[in-house]
Amino acid sequence: MAADDTQAEVFALLADPAAYGAAPEAPDVKRIDTHAASVFLAGPRAYKVKRAVRFPFLDFSTPEKRKAACEAELVVNQPYAPQLYRRVVPIARDRAGNLALDGPGMPVEWAVEMVRFDESATLDRLASRGAIDLALADALARVVAAAHAKAPPADAWPDRLSRIIAQNHEELRQSPDLFEAARVDALTQASHAALQRLAPLLAARGEAGLVRRGHGDLHLGNIVLIDGAPVVFDAIEFDPAIATGDLLYDLAFLLMDLVERRLDEAANVVLNRYLLETRRPADLDGLAALPLFLSVRAAIRAKVTAARRGASGAERTAAGTAARTYFDLAARLIAPAPHVLVAIGGLSGTGKSALARALAPSVGPAPGAAVLRSDIERKTMFGVAETERLPASAYTEDVTQRVYAAVAEKARRVTAAGHAAIVDAVFADAGERALIAAAARASNVAFQGLFLRADVAVRVARVSARRHDASDADAAITRRQESYALGTLDWTEVDASGTLEQTVRAARSALASHAPGATGPR
Repeated sequence: MAADDTQAEVFALLADPAAYGAAPEAPDVKRIDTHAASVFLAGPRAYKVKRAVRFPFLDFSTPEKRKAACEAELVVNQPYAPQLYRRVVPIARDRAGNLALDGPGMPVEWAVEMVRFDESATLDRLASRGAIDLALADALARVVAAAHAKAPPADAWPDRLSRIIAQNHEELRQSPDLFEAARVDALTQASHAALQRLAPLLAARGEAGLVRRGHGDLHLGNIVLIDGAPVVFDAIEFDPAIATGDLLYDLAFLLMDLVERRLDEAANVVLNRYLLETRRPADLDGLAALPLFLSVRAAIRAKVTAARRGASGAERTAAGTAARTYFDLAARLIAPAPHVLVAIGGLSGTGKSALARALAPSVGPAPGAAVLRSDIERKTMFGVAETERLPASAYTEDVTQRVYAAVAEKARRVTAAGHAAIVDAVFADAGERALIAAAARASNVAFQGLFLRADVAVRVARVSARRHDASDADAAITRRQESYALGTLDWTEVDASGTLEQTVRAARSALASHAPGATGPR
């Protein structure tokens, strides 16, 4: 029997509720087809069968290859989602010629058995409903960072990226009705030039163990919310080479997906939380590669979306529009916005951290500035959780000097990598302000300092209302700060006594007037 005939029988079996022991009146089984698999949703379970197909990037043409792919999918995905992936189940034919799921006889096909989840809770659908908030973005970054920490190391990788860029070029050129040839050529040339420039950095990251077998397909459609927590699933199993790469390249798929959907705030939160979770100085240097990584990911989505256009009708038009959007994004990301170092100072309660978070998504290259906060740096230095209160001994002059030096060095590394940084600290001392300005000069980037002002009553009210924050400042500390001698302030002073929205408008105006175009919205 031909493979197509056998799979047709298998699919007919799995579409029948009786195959799962269900009563005749049970609801119909739901079938979902992709280019490489058919998934059957039956009650509390889902069964995923590899389709008998062969593409340039995968080969499921024989039963043996499909069985191996099912087994590989289980091994690869159980670390990400142990609560979803259960086992590989045979579909067998008995002596009478009847097929049965997990039945007696000779296996003719295999399925990955999963726990069924709410399909409307995948993050792409949540994004369409405007339901990805910043708390979810923060949780998502923690999940990805934890998965990356456990990912197995792999061999050197830049040659593979060069081939991906070449493949993108070849396949984009196959849709001249969507992608102008000259623009495709320009994107490819810019991508290869960036890769050549970044080759020493990427090689060093590989030697440092930051090239690993990752997820490989980390977009919003492959993440689902279960019991309020994001769960990653459907990692690439059919080709370890496709799933292997720099960890920031793996993360870039998720960041690009959020940016493409104009969820800039969520994308910025994901990046900053990821950097806080990894605490790797090498990732600050690695930000130099982020424009290339984001662009390549967008180009991949452009060509894949173009290839999936239907024969005609509204779906074909929609797919073509989406493909062009991805391509335009790829071209924009490879030529990132200018970067800058912004320092936000002010006494406790002036709203420095809230302002930094609000400004970051629109400052510098996508997905916005890296936010460096002295309060978090101090907690990191002492090895405690962000919200754990430190003793007075952690606030001596010597410790504070080390905190500001560490933050300045990180800001230097971020901006030297071509990314933007926003530093959030009190900056009450002229020497502290000089230190951060020197970091900008060391990276040869524009520097802009903002100093927030608010009456002590406003500041005391704000710090008293804080919950679960990295700052240890309380009302008593806030009042004592009134005696600080700030010295000569050559930063732009911003009235922060009103609402956050008012402070953001004033800060944007100050930044734009001092450096036109450097920090405006992308």
